[in-house]
Amino acid sequence: MNFNKFFNTAASRVAHATGRPITFVVCVGVVIVWALSGPFFGFSDTWQLIINTGTTVVTFLMVFLIQNTQNRDGAAIQAKLDELIRTSAAGNAFIGIEHLTEEELDEIRATCEQRARLAMAAEAADEASGRANRRAEAAADAATE
Repeated sequence: MNFNKFFNTAASRVAHATGRPITFVVCVGVVIVWALSGPFFGFSDTWQLIINTGTTVVTFLMVFLIQNTQNRDGAAIQAKLDELIRTSAAGNAFIGIEHLTEEELDEIRATCEQRARLAMAAEAADEASGRANRRAEAAADAATE
């Protein structure tokens, strides 16, 4: 097994395990045991150094593992979205927009929001028109009876 495959597998497993409630409970338990042991060690510098070093090392390593997992998940989701866009009636121009600058994405987002508002207004108008047509038909039916 090559290193990249090993790292991806390990990162996925660690990220999955650390996201579980039992892991949180275990960590809270460790902190409680550490805090309760304070009087036994006289709240010494070494006692404090143990929790500081432990949490720093774990945090440092977790940053890389979680970032790796998020990068792979994001890339997989992006590939799926690109394929959905490519095979649908949506414009292929949206494929690859994750590589644009923040300003370019803001412009696209604003355009999409404007189109959505126009589409909702058109749907509301169509619905109102349909209600008016149904009332007119009901009135015509009532008049012929």
